[in-house]
Amino acid sequence: MSANVSSILYLVAGVLFIMALRGLSHPTTSRQGNLYGMAGMGLAILTTLVGAPPAGLGAWALVILGLAAGGGAGAYIARQVPMTAMPQLVAAFHSLVGLAAVLVAAAALYAPQAFGIGQPGHIPGASLFEMALGAAIGAVTFTGSIIAFLKLDGRMSGKPIMLPSRHLINIALGVLLLVLLVVFIRGESRVVFWLVVLVSFALGVLLIVPIGGADMPVVISMLNSYSGWAAAGIGFTLGNLALIITGALVGSSGAILSYIMCKGMNRSFISVILGGFGGETAGLAGAAETRPVKQGSADDAAVVRDGGRGLDDRRAADNGGALQHRGRALDGDAVPDLAHTGSLARE
Repeated sequence: MSANVSSILYLVAGVLFIMALRGLSHPTTSRQGNLYGMAGMGLAILTTLVGAPPAGLGAWALVILGLAAGGGAGAYIARQVPMTAMPQLVAAFHSLVGLAAVLVAAAALYAPQAFGIGQPGHIPGASLFEMALGAAIGAVTFTGSIIAFLKLDGRMSGKPIMLPSRHLINIALGVLLLVLLVVFIRGESRVVFWLVVLVSFALGVLLIVPIGGADMPVVISMLNSYSGWAAAGIGFTLGNLALIITGALVGSSGAILSYIMCKGMNRSFISVILGGFGGETAGLAGAAETRPVKQGSADDAAVVRDGGRGLDDRRAADNGGALQHRGRALDGDAVPDLAHTGSLARE
């Protein structure tokens, strides 16, 4: 298959992914959106296998085995997990996306000739930057998604875990990560590469543990964005148009969704991205158990009060209607409309 045909097919797969996002934006078209996404991913996989087929029967066996294992496990898990557990399932799958980005970057570092980016020890600086950045973001996504999964699934406390001087620790790790990236790009050291991965693993944990369980949906959306940017970075390294398009779509849509959710939950978008800088505050007052306290406005309280009143009115109307029906069944006399009376009494 020529490079032009592969590019066109990858572009078609990208359009299908865009249509999938559009379909998933509304419940009535979500099933159709899923089908578009499945078609796009299937087309991208087939294009990759035909455009760059595995060398030898053993390589084909490994590819088929991987597809069968991954597809089979994904189908089984998706059928077993209830809809109420979907957030933690998404977090678990995001962790695998991050780990995949790390492993692909490592493969490109150890066998660059297989990816067409040079020979060991002579990889261009741009490719080193792309693989290092993709690996770092993927590592942060991996450990951060695991923490999000544990908190959502109840296997870890949902309360914010505030480490002493956590901001200074995060800043120090961030600076160390930048230094390691520069050293790696200049020297192409495999040891430095794995140091980048380890520091990113630690940073992913420290960024997520200070965030309470109530904010985990925003965290999952943000980690989804991270995984997209990691995939896009690896796509540049591999020269794969489908990965670049898909990663950019996932990264941008996840970031936009996170911003919308933060606005709706009265959260600072920057705080969530940087790991709970001022996100939730813990109630003290000598309580035996410290729980997250949500910050809100008077308008939020008014909405809660109005919603509760509406529920009470409905219950009163239902009870009144039941009493009216029973009275008519007993003596057949005219009985006042108790449902309407109960509602007026509340006014």
